[in-house]
Amino acid sequence: MNGETPAALAGQPAGTGTSEREYARVRGTLSAAIANDRVLAPAPARGRSRATLPAPVEAPVEYLVYRERYRYLQQAMENGIGTLRTRVRTALAAATPEMARLAVLDAVMERALGARERSLLAGIAGLLESRFERLRQEAQDTPAAQAAWLDRFRQDMRDVLLAELDVRLQPVEGLLAALRASASGHHEPIPR
Repeated sequence: MNGETPAALAGQPAGTGTSEREYARVRGTLSAAIANDRVLAPAPARGRSRATLPAPVEAPVEYLVYRERYRYLQQAMENGIGTLRTRVRTALAAATPEMARLAVLDAVMERALGARERSLLAGIAGLLESRFERLRQEAQDTPAAQAAWLDRFRQDMRDVLLAELDVRLQPVEGLLAALRASASGHHEPIPR
């Protein structure tokens, strides 16, 4: 904050292209983990085999499985994006003294706001539980909805996870924008 670049951040080559590729890789990996998660996958279609096999006995569906999966995917996002953010800050710090100050400022902000962010994001699992229970109750009250309520919830959960991924990536996107501006020479000095 006082204009000094931390030794760990100084002297590294600016890597706009590398940072952009790493961002795309992390975003793609996390998006795929959400989209392809086996717990969130729709129930398999039951077609012709239904006539030849007895109807499957459905196990009771409990929200705990989804809560655990949500937390697991949140942790994957936190780990992957945290590492990415550090790498982008390192590239930014190597660009110019102004960008180095921005990298330090981002690190300070991450430390200052990280606990609050984690607390707020952890609350999403409780909101999803309310949604789960509401859909389940509606399905019990409406026979036509009984087959589809869980798939609807799974889709809602995937949508919420993807939205959370977007929110978590916003600071990295800001750092990448600053890195691109620095590389192109179009940047405003950061006030001290």
